[in-house]
Amino acid sequence: MNPFTMHPLDLVIEPDLSDPREMEGILNPAAARGPDGELYLFPRIVGAGNFSRIGIMRVLFDERGEPYGVQRVGIALEPEMPYELRPNGAGGCEDPRVTFVEPLQHYMMTYTAFSPEGPRIALAISKDLLHWHRLGLASFTPYEGIEFNGIDNKDATGFPIAIPNPSGQLELAILHRPLFPGTLPEETLTLEEGRDVDLHKESIWISYSSIDAAADDHHKLRHFTSHHRLAAPVSEWESLKIGSGTPPIMTRHGWLIVYHGVSDVVQPGSDEHRLTYSAGVMVLSVDFPQELIFRSAKPVLVPTPSEQRRGTFANVVFPTGIDRRLDINEPDRYDVYYGVNDFRIGVAKLLVPPTIPLEGNAHST
Repeated sequence: MNPFTMHPLDLVIEPDLSDPREMEGILNPAAARGPDGELYLFPRIVGAGNFSRIGIMRVLFDERGEPYGVQRVGIALEPEMPYELRPNGAGGCEDPRVTFVEPLQHYMMTYTAFSPEGPRIALAISKDLLHWHRLGLASFTPYEGIEFNGIDNKDATGFPIAIPNPSGQLELAILHRPLFPGTLPEETLTLEEGRDVDLHKESIWISYSSIDAAADDHHKLRHFTSHHRLAAPVSEWESLKIGSGTPPIMTRHGWLIVYHGVSDVVQPGSDEHRLTYSAGVMVLSVDFPQELIFRSAKPVLVPTPSEQRRGTFANVVFPTGIDRRLDINEPDRYDVYYGVNDFRIGVAKLLVPPTIPLEGNAHST
């Protein structure tokens, strides 16, 4: 039995189809509490030709503290740098995650820059969540002959404090999932059943950058010089691919991450196969976050069956934002904001239990 429970709330955020910037969807939002205590979302908003911007929204709450709507505030980032633009007029600032990094006293945004070379991780920082300064593309030193630079990469998200690197030194860190050739779900789907997972090329990684260098020059934050492999696909619901989701957030048990897994599901009453994106939970050690102490054997949130074909996929929940509900004195409640079918945004309540099993669910491979 999964000790974590996750229940969708009533709020569903739909794109404003009268706005050309949103006509192809609003999805995959980052979430962060601002200096004013308000909750802000940073969704990917998609216009014609898959031109993606990162918007800013303020979440509205009712008298019980339940989210019921949003107020559109503006645009955080839109494609304007060479690494965000494509020659055909397309481009993208996509799928952001936002974390307040305490040692820097800044918010850090990790996002996908969609360039002619493919998707790459880019970073930006802000003091107030409303004005953002780009730091540029992430760069990575090789690891045991594995080259991360020049490889498609997505789903990056940062830790809010410095954590121990593989040598035990405190450094700033991100989670990310390099998309090595042959590791896309559409590619792993064609491989034989019972295939051997390539642990180095199909895993979520933690990569580290110097806190001292970043304190002197925030642009150095984007240079990652050591790495640790965290987790590869294990369970059936994530057999084709896993990727990081919400930023790591501290709970009573350790660092909690709501991540996504991809599987192949045969549709009832037909032979049609659909890639299905579901959400699960990982908990990492408080003192050594590279150690996995709990992992969902089954997903905590799955797509609702739908024939709604707006968007790229029709079987997707994609967690990207998380908000601890200290504002209503519910410290074990976390609201998770996620993309639905690559077209709209949902929110679900995640409850953290008093205890979790520490054996049998923590395999990284």
